[in-house]
Amino acid sequence: MSQSNTTLAAQPAWRATLSAYINLVKPHVTVLLLGITAATMAIAQRGLPSLGLVAATLLGGLLAAGSANSINCYIDRDIDQVMGRTQRRALPAGRVQPTHALIFGLTLGVLSFFELWGLVNLLSALLATGAILFYVVIYTLGLKRTTAQNIVIGGAAGAMPVLVGWAAVTNSVPLDAIWLFAIVFYWTPPHFWALSLLIQKDYEKVNVPMLPVMMGEFETRKQILLYSVLLVAVTVILFLMGTMGYFYLAGSLILGGIMVYMAIRLMRDDASRKWARTLFWYSNCYLALIFAVAVIDRVVHF
Repeated sequence: MSQSNTTLAAQPAWRATLSAYINLVKPHVTVLLLGITAATMAIAQRGLPSLGLVAATLLGGLLAAGSANSINCYIDRDIDQVMGRTQRRALPAGRVQPTHALIFGLTLGVLSFFELWGLVNLLSALLATGAILFYVVIYTLGLKRTTAQNIVIGGAAGAMPVLVGWAAVTNSVPLDAIWLFAIVFYWTPPHFWALSLLIQKDYEKVNVPMLPVMMGEFETRKQILLYSVLLVAVTVILFLMGTMGYFYLAGSLILGGIMVYMAIRLMRDDASRKWARTLFWYSNCYLALIFAVAVIDRVVHF
């Protein structure tokens, strides 16, 4: 028995069950999405929104993300038990029954809608529900196993928390919010393609047409560089619109420049996968930092 299984066996039953359902929610992904939501609320408010509104919006976002991730785990349970990266998840490991995972995910989605509608506003509730449907129906069921452009189009689901956060504060989705949405949208391909270079053999085993599988490593590296450059261009537009100031401009160029540098190194010399791993790690930091810079710029009014 592995150490992880031994640890689970030693836990009280309720704690092991709780841990399994938390695993369905994919907390490592959800935390980043909630951080983006909170940051967007501060950007929209040009200050700090009320703690009650932030708490209600983040709770709704947590429920929505948990719903989408749980249903995704249910749908992908057949390939998750084959891929090395996902074999320890709750469903492939047999810690949650598939039907229970589906019911759990659907329940979280319903709770998310009514919680946001009741405590925030209808627009944020509709946007969060739209994100769930897009991730489950468009990405997981429609794109993931059929096209190498799955991540490019599917990235819209991960960018929806930006719109939810802005709508929670203003009950609207102006052009500023759309460009913040675009930052996450253009960030997603280089972030995920760097990961796909690291686990390409997993995707080959389960016939999921990620870009490295379909187009090869060189084309994937080239696309990572292209999207990294596009990402920098998109971030600058918020300054050109007058939404952000010089502090944001400097921060976005520095953070984006590092991303492009890593993409260039990945393009030139990554036989060891070192730069794919480094870029994947940095891209997580990049997204958190670019939103932090935007919050400081808007709140302090640089």
